[in-house]
Amino acid sequence: MTAPRPDGRTAPGAGRTEPPAALPPADVPPGPVIAGPTSDGARPKSPAGVATLDDARTEPSTDHPQFDRPPSDGARPQSAADRPEAEADRPQSDCLIVGAGLIGASIGLALTQAGRAVHLLDADPELAAAAAALGAGRPWRPQDGADIGLVVVAVPPILLAPVAAEQLDRFPRATVTDVGSVKGPVLAELVALGADIGRYVGSHPMAGSHRSGPLGARADLFAGRVWVVAPPQPEDYARTAAVEALARACGARPVIMSAAEHDVAVAQVSHLPQLISSLLAGRLNAVPHQHLALAGPGMRDVTRIAQSDPELWGQIVSLNQAAVRSELEAVQADLAALIAQLDQPTAVRRVVERGRAGVMALPGKHGHRLGQAWEPVVVEIPDRPGALADIFATVALAQANVEDVAIEHDPKREVGYLTLLVDGPTAAARLGAAMVTAGWRLRP
Repeated sequence: MTAPRPDGRTAPGAGRTEPPAALPPADVPPGPVIAGPTSDGARPKSPAGVATLDDARTEPSTDHPQFDRPPSDGARPQSAADRPEAEADRPQSDCLIVGAGLIGASIGLALTQAGRAVHLLDADPELAAAAAALGAGRPWRPQDGADIGLVVVAVPPILLAPVAAEQLDRFPRATVTDVGSVKGPVLAELVALGADIGRYVGSHPMAGSHRSGPLGARADLFAGRVWVVAPPQPEDYARTAAVEALARACGARPVIMSAAEHDVAVAQVSHLPQLISSLLAGRLNAVPHQHLALAGPGMRDVTRIAQSDPELWGQIVSLNQAAVRSELEAVQADLAALIAQLDQPTAVRRVVERGRAGVMALPGKHGHRLGQAWEPVVVEIPDRPGALADIFATVALAQANVEDVAIEHDPKREVGYLTLLVDGPTAAARLGAAMVTAGWRLRP
């Protein structure tokens, strides 16, 4: 049970059977607290601080311009930084990052490089120290409390609301944001906890990594990525502007969305793909080894993100279950219709055609549709140091404009294949001829 504060009030979340980790008040020495589980599900050894968020997804850290669409009423939300009420030029206050895992430490690195004073707090002091040693800020000290103007909560999904509520209570003048993958349920729990949501602005950077912990952090992790900002009270321009400024300082592109729309969007483009990939990969456990030997790059493509963190995804999907259930039920209906018509080539063709159209709808380079009029040139990569550099040197000499690339491995031979996507058949023929002339082998 959360201990009463010195002013006689009880912090939000008091009486919970799994209380949030407490941050020591700025005016008293830190005392023992009850910390939540770390991102791997284990209890931290040290009671000081809160758990980390290691959003170690193996899904690609791609941009999501579809999040930049207007809301359902057609009105385009105005950026807080563009509003006259926003104090864009005011001096920046210190930032406290609660959770020094991959995401928290990456934010700390980016803000520190941007010249912002950053403090780090974690359930495991060694993680905070590791992040600090990398340049992500300095470990939190209670006497630093008066300078905190922004708190970034980067803890596991199930702890986002109670920890955010704790920070809102501890820092009555600070703006508090979280960087979790689900927004609506966090906001609803904050309201239920009686937190001051007038100073809370949810957010979600659309970036991740296959690595975890502060040692996997990068200052450029969010560069060029969408960072969703979901204010519960859009009219509070200054608070929203503070979180937009956070995103920009990390190199990201802030996009304003409601919490509800955000959760539907990520269910469609992130959570559903993760579950479908995991279900398909799970089926491979029952496939005989000799059959697995026939698997090609297509199977690897659709199962790559199945290597994601099970603990993290269990929490994410549980929180966003309403939106995810709706998407899964739609897929279930599509599967039932397909199974009923497997003997009809026309029906199967329609399924494949619809899938092709969906791929083309994905945004690609410069916002153009993915794969639009691109042609592949597939070059064999010898297994020797510098081979890739030599291939790209030939591409440069041919003055070819490569739109995208992909690499796959030959399961039997010690070679790989580099697919170079160029703009149309003419460009592909020209590049292919240049590669052959330079002595490279092409795959038909």
